Amino acid sequence: MAVIKIHDKYFKPYISAEKLNKYVSFLAKEVENDLDPNEVPIFIGILNGCFMFVSDFVKQFNRPCEVSFVKLASYEGISSTGAVKHLVGINEDLKGRTVIILEDIIDTGNTLTEIYNIFRDKQVKELKIVTLFFKPDVFRKELHIDYIGKSIPDKFIVGYGLDYNGLGRNLTAIYQLKDKKMKNIVLFGPPGAGKGTQADRLKDKFDLIHISTGDVFRYNIKNETELGKLAKTFMDKGDLVPDEVTINMLKEEVNRFPDANGFIFDGFPRTISQAEALDVFLDEKGESISGMVALEVPENLLVARLLERGKTSGRPDDQDESKIRNRFNEYETKTAPLQDYYQKQNKYFGVDGVGSIEEITERLSEVFKAL
Repeated sequence: MAVIKIHDKYFKPYISAEKLNKYVSFLAKEVENDLDPNEVPIFIGILNGCFMFVSDFVKQFNRPCEVSFVKLASYEGISSTGAVKHLVGINEDLKGRTVIILEDIIDTGNTLTEIYNIFRDKQVKELKIVTLFFKPDVFRKELHIDYIGKSIPDKFIVGYGLDYNGLGRNLTAIYQLKDKKMKNIVLFGPPGAGKGTQADRLKDKFDLIHISTGDVFRYNIKNETELGKLAKTFMDKGDLVPDEVTINMLKEEVNRFPDANGFIFDGFPRTISQAEALDVFLDEKGESISGMVALEVPENLLVARLLERGKTSGRPDDQDESKIRNRFNEYETKTAPLQDYYQKQNKYFGVDGVGSIEEITERLSEVFKAL
C-alpha cells in the first residue's frame, strides 16, 4: 500500500483489506451468535458508505436474512455538516421484527440520532446497531451502539465505501488523511566540513531520520540483500552503481519509517537524475524536498583540517594534499549542477560552516526551523 492522492489531498495507508476482512468476520459472527436461531433478521445498511461493508457482512452471516437500505447524508468534503437529511426511506413492514443497522462509521452520532428517530415508530421487536468504525473522541450522543468493529481516532478516512467528495469508495483498503508535511532536507558539505557530525546533532534536535548513502550501501552489501548483491556486481568490475539501484536502496530505507517526521539525506542525491528520481519518489508519497542545505567552508581551511585529521585517521586520502584537492574538485563538479537545480526551486540554502560545532549547529538549526 502506498500513499494516494484524491482530488487535492494525500492519504496514507491505514487499514489493509486483510484486516478489514477480520473486523467484518468478527462482527458477523458476534451478531449471528447473539440472535435467536429461529428468527430471520433484517439488516439495513446506511448508504452510501456502507455498501461494501454490508455486502461482505452478509456473505459471512451464515443464516437466512433480509437486506435493505436507507440513505442519509451529513458529510461535505472532509467534515460533517451536522445536519442529517433523511433521503430514502424503508418500504418493508418491520413490525415485530429484529432490525440490525449496519453503519460504515459512527463519529458525532448525528446520523445515529436520525436512525433512532426513524425506527421509533416502526414497532420493531429489537433494534441493534453495528458499526465497522467508531470515533469515540467526537461521539456526543447518549445512544447505545451494540457492536463495534474498530475504534479509531478522529482522522478523516477513505476507502471501502467511504469517500472524499465522491472519490475513493472503490478502494479495497482504508486510507487516512495525511495531516502534516515531513521536513526533508538534502544536507551537503565538502569533505571535512563536518556534515556527518552536524547530521547526527540535527536528527536528534528535529526528530528526523538520518539516511547516509554510504551507510545504506554498506548495510545492503554486508547483509547480501538483492540490491546489495546487484550493487556489488558493478563495484567489483570497477563500474559506477547505476542510479536506479541507488534510488531503490534509498526507497527501501525511507519506507522502513512510514511514521517519520522527515529525513536528512546525506550523500544523496549526487546527480541531477538522482535528484529528479528523489522528487518523483517523494511526490508519490505526497511529500517533497524542503530544501538543500549546504555547508560552505573555504577550501584552504578544509585542506589544512583534513591533513591534520590524516595524522590520526589512518586514511591515505587525508594525507595527500593533491588527493584532497581532487576530492574538492569532484565535489564542486557534482554539487554545482545540484545547487542550480534546487536554486531554481528556491530550495537552496548555503550556511557558513566555519566556527565551533555548536555555532554551526545553531546556524543550520535556524534554516531547518524556517523550512
